[in-house]
Amino acid sequence: MMFTPEDRLGKQCLLLPLLLLAAWKVGSGQLHYSVPEEAKHGTFVGRIAQDLGLELAELVPRLFRMASKDREDLLEVNLQNGILFVNSRIDREELCGRSAECSIHLEVIVDRPLQVFHVDVEVRDINDNPPLFPVEEQRVLIYESRLPDSVFPLEGASDADVGSNSILTYQLSSSEYFGLDVKINSDDNKQIGLLLRKSLDREEAPAHNLFLTATDGGKPELTGTVQLLVTVLDVNDNAPTFEQSEYEVRIFENADNGTTVIRLNASDRDEGANGAISYSFNSLVAAMVIDHFSIDRNTGEIVIRGNLDFEQANLYKIRIDATDKGHPPMAGHCTVLVRILDKNDNVPEIALTSLSLPVPEDAQFGTVIALISVNDLDSGANGQVTCSLTPHVPFKLVSTFKNYYSLVLDSALDRESVSAYELVVTARDGGSPSLWATASVSVEVADVNDNAPAFAQPEYTVFVKENNPPGCHIFTVSARDADAQENALVSYSLVERRVGERALSSYVSVHAESGKVYALQPLDHEELELLQFQVSARDAGVPPLGSNVMLQVFVLDENDNAPALLAPRVGGTGGAVSELVPWSVGAGQMVAKVRSVDADSGYNAWLSYELQPAASSARFPFRVGLYTGEISTTRVLDEADSPRYRLLVLVKDHGEPALTATATVLLSLVESGQAPKASSRASVGAAGPEAALVDVNVYLIIAICAVSSLLVLTLLLYTALRCSAPPTEGACTADKPTLVCSSAVGSWSYSQQRRQRVCSGEVPPKMDLMAFSPSLSPCPVVMGKAENQDLNEDHDAKPRQPNPDWRYSASLRAGMHSSVHLEEAGILRAGPGGPDQQWPTVSSATPEPEAGEVSPPVGAGVNSNSWTFKYGPGNPKQSGPGELPDKFIIPGSPAIISIRQEPTNSQIDKSDFITFGKKEETKKKKKKKKGNKTQEKKEKGNSTTDNSDQ
Repeated sequence: MMFTPEDRLGKQCLLLPLLLLAAWKVGSGQLHYSVPEEAKHGTFVGRIAQDLGLELAELVPRLFRMASKDREDLLEVNLQNGILFVNSRIDREELCGRSAECSIHLEVIVDRPLQVFHVDVEVRDINDNPPLFPVEEQRVLIYESRLPDSVFPLEGASDADVGSNSILTYQLSSSEYFGLDVKINSDDNKQIGLLLRKSLDREEAPAHNLFLTATDGGKPELTGTVQLLVTVLDVNDNAPTFEQSEYEVRIFENADNGTTVIRLNASDRDEGANGAISYSFNSLVAAMVIDHFSIDRNTGEIVIRGNLDFEQANLYKIRIDATDKGHPPMAGHCTVLVRILDKNDNVPEIALTSLSLPVPEDAQFGTVIALISVNDLDSGANGQVTCSLTPHVPFKLVSTFKNYYSLVLDSALDRESVSAYELVVTARDGGSPSLWATASVSVEVADVNDNAPAFAQPEYTVFVKENNPPGCHIFTVSARDADAQENALVSYSLVERRVGERALSSYVSVHAESGKVYALQPLDHEELELLQFQVSARDAGVPPLGSNVMLQVFVLDENDNAPALLAPRVGGTGGAVSELVPWSVGAGQMVAKVRSVDADSGYNAWLSYELQPAASSARFPFRVGLYTGEISTTRVLDEADSPRYRLLVLVKDHGEPALTATATVLLSLVESGQAPKASSRASVGAAGPEAALVDVNVYLIIAICAVSSLLVLTLLLYTALRCSAPPTEGACTADKPTLVCSSAVGSWSYSQQRRQRVCSGEVPPKMDLMAFSPSLSPCPVVMGKAENQDLNEDHDAKPRQPNPDWRYSASLRAGMHSSVHLEEAGILRAGPGGPDQQWPTVSSATPEPEAGEVSPPVGAGVNSNSWTFKYGPGNPKQSGPGELPDKFIIPGSPAIISIRQEPTNSQIDKSDFITFGKKEETKKKKKKKKGNKTQEKKEKGNSTTDNSDQ
């Protein structure tokens, strides 16, 4: 900012009086400061120590202090610099109220010497308070009849500030009815009022909402607002009015007393008593109207008070007055026309004139069941009646004449589905609204014998143990007939037929009422394995209906037949077998054989042989094959041996309990020259064809060896080609198949008539079992034409009826003197594409972890001679290349087939190469192996001659 010399001279002239005034005040001991209100804490007020002429260093030693009769905490002195500052909030309105001047008086006291100074601090006003009205809302009541230019006083606002900050001006919100009237009183106070500019109409605007604003003169301006609620008070200046001058009402005749005809509603724009309306009939209304109608004075509701009859009067004209309760009262008028309508007040009547019940379920379509007639007393459309039938049922209504109908059968009936029908006949007239009547008709369906008794399944399979007590209950058949009463009474009977040479009724009977099947006599598995017959079920209807069910009764075997010894080949007395044994016979050679048969099956027909008493001496020269019955030497005979031996052989089956038989074998030791002659004569006399085969064994062995050599070369070449090809799934291994040979093994027989060969298949990948006669060569040979023809006949033969307990299959009940050998290749294959040498393990029916499975080929039936062997899914153990499992089983069969491999050129006896044992005794057999190890070593040492023959 620039100052001229004249400005500086003027300012110096002004400062000089101020300095003189300050010097006078100091001399008098009083200072004057000013500070605006609402100043912040620490706001500078003045240098009080300097202005009082005190040194800063002596403030503390002289005990500088300050006192005030007002609040002492508003101002404070900093003793370090001697500055007076604002210590807390200063509110001028709180200190001085509405006073024009406001200051704070301070006394400053110092000691040494004692001095007292007086200081005044003026508090300047700021515009910090807006105008305030005493209430937030002012209500003004004005009658709508007040004239314009009327003034209604209002309460003004007040401002706590002083001076120009408290000067107020007023402004009213825009309104066409009101304005603001402001007057100044003698004390300079403003008096405000509400000025009415235009006449009010409560019916148009019952209330007005205005806002009055007060503004002060401060900088910046502050405002206050109050809401003005102007209520317009009513004056009775409107008469009641109806919505329309004439009302028309239609009402049916025979309406009940008290029925509302119409509710009139007149309106009055006034309020309170001026708008309260009362209704009444006009004084000119006819007396007939007053007799039939009445009106409520408060609600205007017109109701019926007498019976209305269309034939007597069909129109009533009623004049109504509506009067308010103002002063003076005002009235409005209207006319009500009441037209009486004909009412459909007669319900149709239904009559059933004839019923034909019950209805047989085989009734023909169109059969008339009932006759129905209807009647309605009304006329015109109200008397026209139509009939309908509900619900959806196999019946329908047929109109035969006016208001006459017939109930007839429309579709087929089935009592077994629905035995009775509840029909509802509905008669409805043509009135509006229509009236209807209903009638219920119960139609019962009579039963006809149209359902034959039905069994739950077409065939039943029953398992019965043989030797059952006579008259025992073996099964119960049950048939259900859907008909009722006598048509549902079922009786049972046998369908008679011949079983062999006897009638079926000699074996079984059936109870006519309960359907229980009884065995009339003990059944014999050896005589009758399967008994098939039909049971007939017939109801008691006319004509009776029936059906048959097939029963297959499988007779299960029991161990009721002891082993039977066959006639000896060589002559003897008392059933004893007599054999001549040369002194030069080698160790392990067979010298005699005990032949026996058991008529039972399975375990019950599995025979074992042992010497009685058991040979306690290790020097005893003879032993018997456990399952073959072959008696062979255990060592070379010497002079110390007795020339005659009498052997008792105990033949025992594996039934529970086991049955036994004893065979006596007489062995005579003779010189070498005498034995062949006797043997030759015995063979010619007893063996017949078998002896002839033995004579040609040498030639057959030569031929078989040649063919076998070619076959082995062919297989080796094929294996080499396969292994050199790219590896594929299921590729062969490089191990060479082992050729297995064995002597005739064991007697596994069922009966004399059931000697057969068992061949498991012709396809190479399959696993095969073959049974040979013990008279054949023990080494693999080429089958002769007769044998091939027998096998082909077995394969081409029609499969027999499956045995229900296939544990006793034909493959286990093989020929009397058959032996089980492996196929020429010496390998069991798992099937096409499967790995070689996958042998089943001990049991598929025992809890051992290496369980396997043996199953017949598809379509072959349980008596099939082909079997497929494979490991079970839970068997982690698989045989390696060139390995054979030690044993496997046939599922469902009690047999366990044990296979043992021996080194080439071994002289150990192979008579137990394939053995049979109970599945339950598998673990026991393993434990017994250790106990019998010494005896097995002896037996193996004595089998050299037998192996050399093979």
